[in-house]
Amino acid sequence: MGFMKRFFDLVLASVLLLLLSPLFLILMFLIKVDSAGPVFFAQKRIGKDNEEFFMFKFRTMRVDTPRDVPTHLFHNPQDYVTRVGKVLRKTSLDELPQLWNILKGEMTFIGPRPALYNQDDLIELRTKCGVHKLRPGVTGWAQVNGRDEISIEEKVLLDEYYYKNRSLNLDVKIIVKTLSNVATSKNIKA
Repeated sequence: MGFMKRFFDLVLASVLLLLLSPLFLILMFLIKVDSAGPVFFAQKRIGKDNEEFFMFKFRTMRVDTPRDVPTHLFHNPQDYVTRVGKVLRKTSLDELPQLWNILKGEMTFIGPRPALYNQDDLIELRTKCGVHKLRPGVTGWAQVNGRDEISIEEKVLLDEYYYKNRSLNLDVKIIVKTLSNVATSKNIKA
């Protein structure tokens, strides 16, 4: 499954980058017009085998937002989110630049979401159960079953379930649930 999944990732990410390039340009323009700062946001994350990499997103928050803090831990995250950022987050369009991370081989479409480099508890628990051996994904089993609404322990149990049961069928199920969650903005905060 490894070679085929990587091949699928390369082909689909390339096609999507090409097809979505007009949308990228529109979003880049809207972000620049809406607020000061860069268009993209790069954040240090933990990848396969606990290697660090920079994950890319469209910037959805003001430049004075505290860095390297998960949004769900902010007291009032909505105070930092820009107008365009609210729409990007609600529709998950802020995640589109991760297509570049997929092309580089740092991420895959389906896998556990990459931890922040400073989420030591999450990294340790994932390492204990072998989840760190997987390439992180844009979406995953924990994402579609609670995202930021669940505890770290629950997230790791879901990640471990994916690690032990990964298959084409499970990946398709995750894609369907992801599309459903995005369409209904389920489990999306700020």
